[in-house]
Amino acid sequence: MTTQFEADSSEFLAAGQQRIALGIAYNGRHYHGWQRQPHGHISVQERLEDALSLVANEPIKVMCAGRTDAGVHASAQVVHFDTVAQRPLRAWTHGGNMNLPDDVAIQWAHPVDEKFHARFSATARQYRYVIYNHPMRPALMDKEVTWNFRPLNISKMQQAAAYLLGTHDFSSFRAAACQANSPIRTMHHLNVIGAGDYIVLDVRANAFLHHMIRNLAGLLMKIGAGEAPPEWAMEVLMAKDRRVSAATAKPYGLYFVNAEYDDSFGLPKMPIGPHFLSPWMNPQTNT
Repeated sequence: MTTQFEADSSEFLAAGQQRIALGIAYNGRHYHGWQRQPHGHISVQERLEDALSLVANEPIKVMCAGRTDAGVHASAQVVHFDTVAQRPLRAWTHGGNMNLPDDVAIQWAHPVDEKFHARFSATARQYRYVIYNHPMRPALMDKEVTWNFRPLNISKMQQAAAYLLGTHDFSSFRAAACQANSPIRTMHHLNVIGAGDYIVLDVRANAFLHHMIRNLAGLLMKIGAGEAPPEWAMEVLMAKDRRVSAATAKPYGLYFVNAEYDDSFGLPKMPIGPHFLSPWMNPQTNT
């Protein structure tokens, strides 16, 4: 990935430009995903670029660490942009937030050099998928969690998750529309954590395929409900065929919670979200 970035001269700073990195949080329920959309569909990227453009008094285009789908949230998305505008960091955070809707918020701003790229410099990404495991559907946070009324066996889900760790061809968990050149990904951890009435799938990998986490969640919930044994996870993985796996889980409980970079960039370290899980999540799950 580094080679690909370095070969793209369009990503280097022009004369007089500086590069700024931002930490972004957003609730995705009202957006058609991160990326700008045609035909008037509102995206998080569009809202953020419009807000920053007002601060910079010039058009701003941002690059993100990981594009999220419609309905997916983020507690720690990372973006960067280049600008000739000279502004104090407070202008990008406070000024940007003044121009943003309530469901999108800039968390921090940090100057970086042209070696930094929000997408290509990231060494790992982390998501959390939050399941509300309760007989009755939630009235509050109905689009911030995924409801599953069937009692789910966390132990069996964790057994299944263990088969998916390491470097594999994840074609069985890849959306048909996925544009990635390769289905090979390295899964660093996939933890299944009980948190009151919530079950949290904490997933960290070098990168993810389109719908990969939602397809993993669908498989683990099916195993947790007793519809398949934990060993089925290995069978699905080895099949390298999306048609043999479970249905894609809904987007509502999915959160982008961390993008990891070399410490030399000096980016702020934020607690792993989403914040409503803080009473249950211990430090071991925040790394």
